[in-house]
Amino acid sequence: MAFVHLHVHTEYSLLDGACRTDALAETVKSMGQTAVACTDHGVMYGAVAFYKACRKAGVKPIIGCEVYVAPRNLSDKEHKIDSNYSHLILLCKNETGYKNLCRLVSTSWVDGFYVKPRIDWSLLKQYHEGLICLSACLAGYIPSAIVNGEYDRAKEKALELSELFGEGGFYLELQNHGIEDEKKAAEGLIQIHNETGIPLVVTNDAHYLTENDSYYQDVLLCIQTGKNFDEENRMRFETDEFYLKSEENMRALFP
Repeated sequence: MAFVHLHVHTEYSLLDGACRTDALAETVKSMGQTAVACTDHGVMYGAVAFYKACRKAGVKPIIGCEVYVAPRNLSDKEHKIDSNYSHLILLCKNETGYKNLCRLVSTSWVDGFYVKPRIDWSLLKQYHEGLICLSACLAGYIPSAIVNGEYDRAKEKALELSELFGEGGFYLELQNHGIEDEKKAAEGLIQIHNETGIPLVVTNDAHYLTENDSYYQDVLLCIQTGKNFDEENRMRFETDEFYLKSEENMRALFP
């Protein structure tokens, strides 16, 4: 088995993720995958339940987090400026990484909270050891810069993170959920890869276990945003592709 899910939201991504930890581990096992990551939004309080469920199922647990990065410093909290945060995936590769991720996430809540719990780039530089970094979804700094036509800015940040995390420590993250902007982002990410040698990794932003479970995740979003299910102009995912896909599914997306 060559594919492992590295971008997954469990029920601990409150009112957003619908992957129950026990079912997540069992689903991964049933698909023949040997490991799976937990990357809940801005939190780690599902780490222990996730770890235990994976160990019980005989699957290697990869503890991580999809952190929010402040546009300036985490202490800056100015209206309409500092709520423009970006996403970043961090995965623990050893005990040092786990301790550093705990420190980053704790600081994001205690010192950096503004709309969301936020870290900043300087804090990441201080506590990056033992972590693997992925460039995240369309809300990531690098993909969003590419989509906005700022390729040079995206490349500069990619080189900065590659130098910080070292060889094998930073990856450009390709996703395909049938969203047009993802194609534009992927073209730019592949170009950065070709020009710099920074490695690529394929992920699926899994928020629920099967395609049929998209309904339940949509209900969670309604609760989160205070909207009725039948309201037309409300927050919703653009497609039903945000589920835990098999290796065969993923290969078909990236031939």
